[in-house]
Amino acid sequence: MSRPTPDPVSPGQESVWDYPRPPRLEPTAKRIVVEFEGRVVAESVQALRLLETSHPPTYYLPPDDVDATLVRPATGSSFCEWKGSAAYWDVVVGLRVASRAAWSYPHPTPEYGALTGHLAFYCGLMDRCLVDGEVARPQPGGFYGGWVTSDLSGPFKGVPGSQGW
Repeated sequence: MSRPTPDPVSPGQESVWDYPRPPRLEPTAKRIVVEFEGRVVAESVQALRLLETSHPPTYYLPPDDVDATLVRPATGSSFCEWKGSAAYWDVVVGLRVASRAAWSYPHPTPEYGALTGHLAFYCGLMDRCLVDGEVARPQPGGFYGGWVTSDLSGPFKGVPGSQGW
């Protein structure tokens, strides 16, 4: 499948089609907030964002900025060709459980070593995820973990027909 035509980029936006492959990991000073069942699960101004061609950013929050009383290890794992083996986490507040709502790379590949201990959250499984106060939308398709905000231009991998991008 050929690369789709990138959407127009408005002032103040960046195109996900300008992101590299393999992905680039970079710090961000944006305030990243994850909320579930009326609680702040994580909040950081020291997150890392992973940028990969056709994907909205995935935010990884340092362990000190995650409320460890609200996450617990989950079953299963997955493998990323760039970052290595991922472990999953449930988010638990009271009786409500979001299964496998977060993931981490306990032993990432050397190129992504900065991810060690950081957690990323599926925006669509949380009640609300914010980037500098803006409510983020989940990356289309339910498989990937990117967060879509108004400062991004797509199209985004995950929409129907994008499997071969």
